[in-house]
Amino acid sequence: MKTTILKLSSTLFFFLGLFTQINAQDIVGAWEGKLSVQGTEMSLIFNIISEEGVLSSTMDSPSQGATGIPMDETSFANDTLTIKFTQAGIKYVGSLKENTIAGTFYQSGMEFPLSLSKTVKTLPGNTALPTSDEDLEKLANWNPTNYKYAVEDYFARPKARSFNFSPNGTYLSYREKDENTKNHVYVKNLETGEVKRVIEEKEELIRGFGWANDSRLVYVMDKGGNEDYHLFAVDVDGTNQKELTPFDGVKVNIIEGLKEDKDHMIISMNQNNPQIFEPYKINIVTGELKQLYKNDDAANPINSYEFDKDGNLRGFARLRNGVNFDFYYTVDGENYEIKKQLNWKDNFSISSFNYATDYPHDAYVVSNLESDKTQIYLYDLKEDKAIKKIFSNDYYDVSGLRLSRNRNYELDYFSYEGEKRQIVPVSDYYKKLHKRITDKFPNYSYSIADVTDDESKYLIFLQSDKLYGTYYSYDASKDEFKLLYNLMPNLIESDMAEMRPITFKSRDGKTIHGYITLPKEALNGQKVPVIVNPHGGPQGVRDSWGFNPEAQLFASRGYATLQVNFRISGGYGREFLESGFKQIGRQAMDDVEDGLQYVIDQGWVDKDNAAIYGGSHGGYAVLRGLTKTPDLYACGVDYVGVSNLFTFMKSIPPYWKPYLKIIKEIWYDEDVAEEKVIMEEVSPVYQIDKIKKPLFVVQGANDPRVNIDESDQIVSALRAKGYDVPYMVKYDEGHGFAKEENSIALYKAMMGFYAKHLKQDIKQPLKD
Repeated sequence: MKTTILKLSSTLFFFLGLFTQINAQDIVGAWEGKLSVQGTEMSLIFNIISEEGVLSSTMDSPSQGATGIPMDETSFANDTLTIKFTQAGIKYVGSLKENTIAGTFYQSGMEFPLSLSKTVKTLPGNTALPTSDEDLEKLANWNPTNYKYAVEDYFARPKARSFNFSPNGTYLSYREKDENTKNHVYVKNLETGEVKRVIEEKEELIRGFGWANDSRLVYVMDKGGNEDYHLFAVDVDGTNQKELTPFDGVKVNIIEGLKEDKDHMIISMNQNNPQIFEPYKINIVTGELKQLYKNDDAANPINSYEFDKDGNLRGFARLRNGVNFDFYYTVDGENYEIKKQLNWKDNFSISSFNYATDYPHDAYVVSNLESDKTQIYLYDLKEDKAIKKIFSNDYYDVSGLRLSRNRNYELDYFSYEGEKRQIVPVSDYYKKLHKRITDKFPNYSYSIADVTDDESKYLIFLQSDKLYGTYYSYDASKDEFKLLYNLMPNLIESDMAEMRPITFKSRDGKTIHGYITLPKEALNGQKVPVIVNPHGGPQGVRDSWGFNPEAQLFASRGYATLQVNFRISGGYGREFLESGFKQIGRQAMDDVEDGLQYVIDQGWVDKDNAAIYGGSHGGYAVLRGLTKTPDLYACGVDYVGVSNLFTFMKSIPPYWKPYLKIIKEIWYDEDVAEEKVIMEEVSPVYQIDKIKKPLFVVQGANDPRVNIDESDQIVSALRAKGYDVPYMVKYDEGHGFAKEENSIALYKAMMGFYAKHLKQDIKQPLKD
């Protein structure tokens, strides 16, 4: 078991610095040391500042991606430095002698010698590269401001959102934004009307929250977007708040909520090995942990666990040789036997156990072992055989179903995503409810956002391509709908643009689907500029019909948005998915280009005014598009995109490393000579000479998936050739911007960039 040294809490953001005047300036600055534990060295940095004689400090653990953790007491007297972080049980005491502090680091009864030396605090990446805020503001000002809707109208968070009933329906939880754009969690007593703020959002964002039982909520936070999620819990009245997993550098996943055991839930953590996750039963009141199974074969780790509603581990899938999976199942609860030996491309997963029968081994399984598209089966896991196929679709993968716990786990509906999300009612109860909802709200897509345990109250969420989202409550006993909340009442539906499904043939004859969002000018016969927006992933991910704030913003400025579900996208079957393997940056990009040609041929868009923009793989596609077809696009915006496939493969998070062989089967393998050549061809950083059009690069400094070095490489290489490349870096963000103020700044600069370059002669050189 790895000794846990740091227990970090991102909920704490206050300083109790003590007044001191003795040599205070001698102690101000960054102090770094090496903590040695069981032969392993870990770097720690204390950053000490003084404001009007009051000292405060933060702590960094660079090797584990944790920075800026606020300490709650910092004092310096008689040449002795004392730093405390009470909630994590941390204390450091050391004596200053010249430029060294010799002392002891204490935690939870343990003591470790720790000497600190003065250092210079560094930020991720090359800090000389990012464009100044002043210059980015100048870029934003290229976009005229006399529009009916401002950028904030699309990207400011709703005043309230994320509504959920407590399981018994007594309370309603939701997030509400304050004047400083912090999104706190509130609970309303539906019987008395009393409202209390139960979770306060401080420096770190609340990444998600929900009801653990009728009286306690859980929530997760990370540090600056590093995705090392910690789990917290709080009582319904805001008391008894506790960090349940105060482990530095450890990521938590929630596996099972355990409605039948109100004080516990099942989680997984990579506490013992950063590359693999193991399951634990955690007490959400005390934080007490019980490890449920050991994932101790790092070469062939378990990657998913199957627990039933009572918290029993029924099965798991183990990676074998990096590319295959063995599915294990237990009949007696103790001995696990291999039931399936699968290739990683196979799909065989348990959607839910069938609790409506006394036979314990029936389950609803999603599988593509017998078909190109995934289908849903009722399956006997003990005998390893399908009882019957219960749902499928000829054109799309299917996977969704809902069971009613209140009605002895009756099967209510199936769902899948075609051009739009489709719900297929099954039970008589749900057929009536579905008809009631669709009759009341025709022409909208709906989902059940929440339902009480007794099914007396429903939360219905409505959306369309023109409606951001509206919550209605439905009282089943009274057959009564009530408007609960319109997330964005300022965005008038009739002003929004249509998102239209499209289908076309690729150059090699493959059927490709996608969407085009058209501004009113295009509907009136005018050829408009277009933003080509390849999605992230890329494997298994797809674009969907619905309200898209980006596309609506672009439409409000007169730009169409093209989204292509190119080969390797999910939802269209196994053959379509796998046809994109080893084709990233090649045939996958051909499909995007063919989609652009299709909308040009329809007469909707101006072929000389096409931009390309995307995030993650979409950011890579921007760079690849500007190098593969340098005359096709007028400009590009790369958002946390890969520029160098070689360095990308080497900088993946540790918990991705067991799947590196699979990643190489999807992308490319540099150990295969011919694939190494392809990697150089499709890595934009090696094709800099082909970039001729303006480029704007955007990056979160703490991104664990696409390291900041990917963006630094492309920016420094282009600038070395004399190109002007605006570069926005946010040092409190990760893989995509989560903070409202950062998102708004991004889109303002992006709209200025488009205004500057899209409607000009695309032959205009990039150089200043």
